[in-house]
Amino acid sequence: MRELSLHILDLAENGIMAGADRITIHVDETFLGTHIKITVTDNGRGMAPAMAETVSDPFVTTRTTRRVGMGIALFKAAAERCNGNFDIQSVPKKGTAIWATFEANHIDRAPVGNMGETITTLIAGFPDISIHYDHILFRDSFNLDTAELKQDLDGIELNNPHVLSRIKEIINNFFQGKE
Repeated sequence: MRELSLHILDLAENGIMAGADRITIHVDETFLGTHIKITVTDNGRGMAPAMAETVSDPFVTTRTTRRVGMGIALFKAAAERCNGNFDIQSVPKKGTAIWATFEANHIDRAPVGNMGETITTLIAGFPDISIHYDHILFRDSFNLDTAELKQDLDGIELNNPHVLSRIKEIINNFFQGKE
């Protein structure tokens, strides 16, 4: 994938398809000063230990509609290609956490990408899912929790086009002048 944000989108959608009603996305661009760390956690149905050990194989999938599952395998490969690490922890009936690190200045590291687009795509497609997104960039941090946002909107739907546009604008403004 051309951007790490697309991996994040895929991992979050996997969690939602596994029955999660809460997705947590954490991006830390200051991890050890030399790496980017991405963590995506869900409270879905989780996986048995044997599945968690093999799920990063592109020919293993939990879906019954196809025989391959490339998303996690591609995320792992992207991290390892950039002198990073990958790990998955999953507990049946509790959820899954996937994290990877990427050497920040590695020539093969994809850019983080458009997180505003990624987060608003998740919200638009899954407005009833609680999404917590936090991003640390240098000395600044950004936090968004859709559960809190729903309370503040007082009945206005999160997938309202004006709300989505404003969320994307706020997220993208966080990155202005920081890349």
